[in-house]
Amino acid sequence: MNRRHYAVTLQQASEDSPTLAKLTALTRDSSDRLKAIEMLIPAALRPAIQAGPIDGDSWCLLVKSNAAAAKIRQLLPALQAHLRSRGWEVNAIRLKVQT
Repeated sequence: MNRRHYAVTLQQASEDSPTLAKLTALTRDSSDRLKAIEMLIPAALRPAIQAGPIDGDSWCLLVKSNAAAAKIRQLLPALQAHLRSRGWEVNAIRLKVQT
């Protein structure tokens, strides 16, 4: 048996696999959502927030501290409204504090 192994890029692998393609699309969508709301988040808090997973009409933001999460909770209605105005169906934004 003569097998040829060749290297493929991550992009090629994700395009060839339906599971990886879906994961890549969700990751890109989550990042795009964070970019869309970035201007609504105070500049000092922006480094403390990362885009998290999307689960249907619910989106998760990863937050580095409880203090940052408390401030972001106050902004959630405005963030959701802004995302809806940009075409995303986001009925809930969850916050997960990373320790």
